[in-house]
Amino acid sequence: MCGRFTLTASPTDVEEELGIEIPSFPPSHNIAPTEEILAIAAIHTAPKACFFHWGLIPHWSKQKNKGPKPINARAETIADTMPFKHLLPRKRCLIVADGFYEWTSDKTPFHFQNENGRLMTFAGLWDTWQDSESGEAVSSCTIITTRPNELVAKYHDRMPVILEEGNREAWLDVDITDASLLQKVLEPYDSDKMHACRISKAINNPTYKGPL
Repeated sequence: MCGRFTLTASPTDVEEELGIEIPSFPPSHNIAPTEEILAIAAIHTAPKACFFHWGLIPHWSKQKNKGPKPINARAETIADTMPFKHLLPRKRCLIVADGFYEWTSDKTPFHFQNENGRLMTFAGLWDTWQDSESGEAVSSCTIITTRPNELVAKYHDRMPVILEEGNREAWLDVDITDASLLQKVLEPYDSDKMHACRISKAINNPTYKGPL
C-alpha cells in the first residue's frame, strides 16, 4: 500500500527534471488520500501537468461521495479487475513525488527517497467523473503498487511502482494499449537506488504538514 508521500521540491525543480510546464503548488511533507495531488497525464495526446483528487472516482459512479474510492491498484491484477482494466489502455498518469512513507508494525514511520535526491514518479491511473445534473467534474487517480524491493520489504509488503525516465514516456503514450506490454514496466524499483530514514511519529497524523 502507498498511503502517504511527499513532494517538497519546488515547481521550478520539477519543471527542470521532467521537462514539462508545472503549475504552482505548495510543498508538502505529508500528502494524504483525498488531497489534490500533482500528476502528469496524456490529455489530448500531449502530456500535461494537472491536479487529481487522490482516491479514484470511476466515471460511471452515480455520486462522487458514495462507493469505494481506491487510492491504490495492484499491478498484478489491474488488467483484469474493475475499475482499473478499463482505464489501463488510455487513462494512465504519473504522480509526482520525492519520497513516500511506510510503517512498521508498531506504527514507526520510515521515509523512502531516491539516493540521489531526485524526483520519483509513481505509475497511476485516472478518470473524470461528472455530475449529470450540475455538470460538476472531478478528475481523480489511484497509485499503482507492486511487490516490495529488498529495502522496502523490511518494512512493508507493497510499494508504489516508481517509473524511471526511460519508462515514463511509454507509460504516457496513449498509442500503447496492450496490457501485457504495459505491465512489464510495473516492477519493483531498484533498492540500490533508494534509502530509508526513520522519522517522527508526528507524521502519522495526516493533518501534520510540518517538516520531518
